[in-house]
Amino acid sequence: MNVENFVNALNADFYTGVPDSLLKALCNYLIDKFGNNNKNHIIAANEGNATALAAGYHLATNKIPVVYLQNSGEGNIVNPVASLLSEKIYAVPMIFVVGWRGEPNVKDEPQHIFQGEITLKLLEDLNINYFVVRKETTADEINFAVKNFQSDLSAGKQVAFVVCKNAFSYEKNILYANNYALSREEVIRRLVNFSENDILVSTTGKISRELFEIRETNGQNHNHDFLTVGSMGHSSSIALGIAVQKPDRKIWCIDGDGALLMHMGALAVIGANNPKNFIHVVINNEAHESVGGMPTAAKFVNLPLVAEACGYSYAATVDSYEKLEKQLNYIKNHQQLSFLEIKTSITSKKNLGRPTISPIENKNNFMKGLQ
Repeated sequence: MNVENFVNALNADFYTGVPDSLLKALCNYLIDKFGNNNKNHIIAANEGNATALAAGYHLATNKIPVVYLQNSGEGNIVNPVASLLSEKIYAVPMIFVVGWRGEPNVKDEPQHIFQGEITLKLLEDLNINYFVVRKETTADEINFAVKNFQSDLSAGKQVAFVVCKNAFSYEKNILYANNYALSREEVIRRLVNFSENDILVSTTGKISRELFEIRETNGQNHNHDFLTVGSMGHSSSIALGIAVQKPDRKIWCIDGDGALLMHMGALAVIGANNPKNFIHVVINNEAHESVGGMPTAAKFVNLPLVAEACGYSYAATVDSYEKLEKQLNYIKNHQQLSFLEIKTSITSKKNLGRPTISPIENKNNFMKGLQ
């Protein structure tokens, strides 16, 4: 279905959410039509943030907002849905558009399988009526579903469209870019070389995929790497948990800008604990590249300054390989809580692979390596 027909059926003038690969057509359309960070469209830090933003929109306008998300973000909306939006509390009507990763009987990555199994059940538990949008769904069916949802919305309830793979299309392919020259893959390759036998915890998406592929190319095992293939935004907290328990090991967290923003409160907790064996690297391309390249708010944030304010002993930013080498040499040889932002382009190989070992294998190998 052409996503423009879907948007027209919703008849909403405010959208917010976190980009998702299954909703790329919708995200491209919204960027093309509205742009970002304005009264019609805001890309949020996380799905709970988006839900609260949408609630504010409703309070200000008495209109129905739309929140888009991957189903992995359902957990982030549970609190505001159950304790803010519910008709038993403030009765804030809202339309959710949920990308159904891990749909049963549809091939997907392991981190999406269980989430896919419980996607509809979570909506049912939250008392959210839903309509599943498939590739063959017609505009008339969407219009009929919107009409059926009106009684729920009028009662201050929330409804959802659960979108299957390839359900949406959009004729324009929006190209996202920045002016940075560094390649993320090359940056990770250099981080691997500098870290040697240190422990690496990598965030979800292409960062973990590239780390795995670089190890394979180098003929190295993966015993020093924990690939956080799911739970976006939590790799730094995982790394902190390891660093506190293994003070004699150097722990590197390879984070992304979208992931960092999603749960940025982790910076304050890391700073408060001040593990001197912790190196926090943020590869910042100012984009949600793993799901299509839509922009993040990182473009407007001085991340090293935030890290310093949270208690990191050292923080810096680089945008060239020369500066990167200099900073890595410094950080590697100083025992202090360090933060390094590396600004990179929005690029990756078209044939970038995925880890060929299961998450359980990764965990077991990693735990053995820690010993």
